Amino acid sequence: MLGVWLAGGVLAFAGAMAYSELAALRPRAGGEYVYLREAFGPLAGFLTGWTSFVAGFSGAIAVSAVGLATYLGRFLPAAGDTTPLLTIPLGFLTLSVSPQSFVALTAIAALTGVHVVGIGPGRIVQNVLAGLKVLVLVVLVTLGFSFGQGATANFSQSAGPVAVSAWTLALIPVMFSYSGWNAAAYVAEEMRDPSRNVPLAMGIGTITVVAIYLALNLLYLYALPVSVLATVETRVVDAAAEQLFGPAVAAPLAAASAVMIAASVSAMVLAGPRVYYAMAQDGLFFSAMARVHPRYRTPTTAIIAQSLWSGVLVLTGTFDQLVEYTGFAVVLFAGIAVMVVFVLRRREPDSPRPYLAWGYPIAPLVFVVSSLAMVANAIWRNPGTSLTGLAIIAAGVPVYFLVWRQSTT
Repeated sequence: MLGVWLAGGVLAFAGAMAYSELAALRPRAGGEYVYLREAFGPLAGFLTGWTSFVAGFSGAIAVSAVGLATYLGRFLPAAGDTTPLLTIPLGFLTLSVSPQSFVALTAIAALTGVHVVGIGPGRIVQNVLAGLKVLVLVVLVTLGFSFGQGATANFSQSAGPVAVSAWTLALIPVMFSYSGWNAAAYVAEEMRDPSRNVPLAMGIGTITVVAIYLALNLLYLYALPVSVLATVETRVVDAAAEQLFGPAVAAPLAAASAVMIAASVSAMVLAGPRVYYAMAQDGLFFSAMARVHPRYRTPTTAIIAQSLWSGVLVLTGTFDQLVEYTGFAVVLFAGIAVMVVFVLRRREPDSPRPYLAWGYPIAPLVFVVSSLAMVANAIWRNPGTSLTGLAIIAAGVPVYFLVWRQSTT
């Protein structure tokens, strides 16, 4: 288990450093959309942006916002109440308004407002929330090992062999957990000195997150044997904390979890719209998405549109399925984006590169091969779920040709 998290961390760092070269070479908003469009054409770029809007960012925002409401429900039971107050049938979908969904929508709206107002206020809120999140996790690990009721014998528990296919399948949710390593690339256009600050942000950020996640998993094993961890039905952090500190820790941990989830929602509300903004600038998405607020200088329409779609997913309850179906797409598009490093080095050998990818060509190549292996294994092991995800991605092809292709010819 620890090996999977470590391997995922090394892959995330290799990917972050490859993205750093691309962001320094093409310091535009939009992340992998920009890189895929540059190397493989507008359709490839469109499909990654399509997936991000339909499920990737929007679905993850919806999942997290509902999780936030659930944790708030521990203090205010009404916040977690799923009893429908109003239902609106829409053919094959039904909008259901409950107290829980109302709280989730309120959280999305509040963070949307913060990030509409400007990159400055948004940065402050995001930094405060992220700082609190890191502080909580560091304190939890420190207190857990110092005063928690755990057992070091759990680290030497015998286990059976693990197949390579199981390893690669386990790497997908691990890589999904690490997926924030590329966030700085989405806002490269809005950063000072991106050729210096993007690599610093992604490198330091990735190393920090990997260290925290490894420490957390060590703490989980210290608290509970791996055989027990495998049967935990609630969040692992809750079960481990209860074992370490007793049930009295449930309330403060729930409050801390709410803050951590809010930090995640804020980060996605910030990053996602930069993709749609870049697409619209290139004529590959609704032109309104390219509008920048005259005062706040933010892609206001793109931010609001993403949040509205996230709200629809909250009300229809389809977010869990979308995230499950398209979880492997994070790995797929990241792997293809790292391929761009090789494409642009061959196509533009003389272009100035303020930053060069760490470990080139070995580290980026390992990242690409590992990403493709994980996707192929997911399709083989979970064909129904994976093929549904591929169908969601492929649904963007006719949309591209019917609606936006004429803008690019």
